[in-house]
Amino acid sequence: MKIALINENSQAAKNPLVESCLKKVVEPMGHTVYNYGMYTAEDACQLTYVKAGLLTAILINAKAADFVVTGCGTGEGAMLACNVFPNVLCGHIEDVEDAFMFAQINDGNAAAFPFAKKFGWGGELTLTYAFEKLFSQEFGGGYPPERAEPEQRNKKILDGVKAITTKDMMTILREIDQDFLRETISGEKFAELFYPNCQVPEIADYLKAL
Repeated sequence: MKIALINENSQAAKNPLVESCLKKVVEPMGHTVYNYGMYTAEDACQLTYVKAGLLTAILINAKAADFVVTGCGTGEGAMLACNVFPNVLCGHIEDVEDAFMFAQINDGNAAAFPFAKKFGWGGELTLTYAFEKLFSQEFGGGYPPERAEPEQRNKKILDGVKAITTKDMMTILREIDQDFLRETISGEKFAELFYPNCQVPEIADYLKAL
């Protein structure tokens, strides 16, 4: 699995810590982490939580990532921003129970964490344990097991509803403020990480043309 990490500006200083916790958990499982920043609070590319949502949507819709780990101070803004876009289903994860049940019941492809709220001593432990439960087994298995069939059915219904209620990604890329889009993809390592992994040439070509 290709797992992308995105930190917005208010919590950019925690990027090395989050990356370390994430890699420690998922790399032994055979997954690869792609860190899209922000790397420090002083980065030239300043990602707000809205830009984090747009970047998440670009990565998921271009199939450059299978899953995105993101967040903000509370996790709420990043979760809301992600969920306005097509084909992105982002959960708000505060603890291990959230992590496990979101993966098994909702079968999403992005998770927003609160990197400031209640993030004191042991914050990195809570984050590590949540990553362990989030990626502990294949997504969408259902929980509890006897609820698996209706949960899987509801997930398909939700995907179908979202396909109707959201525009396609290329329409969004063309209609969104182009300066805002340029700023979103101006990260130090965006081109290096994104284009080799992008599987949708139309998206890659459009972004390169910017």
